Amino acid sequence: QVQLVESGGGLGEPGGSLKISCVASGSIARINYMGWYRQAPGKQRDLVATIRTDGTTNYADSLKGRFTISRDNAKNTVYLQMTSLKPDDTAVYYCNYRSLWPDINYWGQGTQVTVSS
Repeated sequence: QVQLVESGGGLGEPGGSLKISCVASGSIARINYMGWYRQAPGKQRDLVATIRTDGTTNYADSLKGRFTISRDNAKNTVYLQMTSLKPDDTAVYYCNYRSLWPDINYWGQGTQVTVSS
C-alpha cells in the first residue's frame, strides 16, 4: 500500500509560477514512476509528466519547456515546477505512483490549481 500526500496547490497568477509537491509513503518499490496528471472541469484526466526512479522523464508535448518535473528519491517526493502559468492550467492536479512488479497504480487525492488574475 502506498499513500500520496500533495501540497503546494492553490492560486497562481497568469505568467507566474507555482510549485507543487507529493510525498509517497508505505511500500515503495525500488524502481517506480511518480508523476502528475491533471483534470480540468468537463475534461478527461491527462498526463502532465512522469519521472522514473532513475530520472527518466516523460512530458505532455504541450507542456514541455514550461513545466518541470523532478524527484528526490531519498524523500520519496516528486515535484512539479510550473512556470508561465496560463488560465488553461487551471485543473485538479493528481499525484500518481506506479510500480511495475507488480503493476499497481496509486493516486493522490488531487489538489486544485487555479490560475486567475
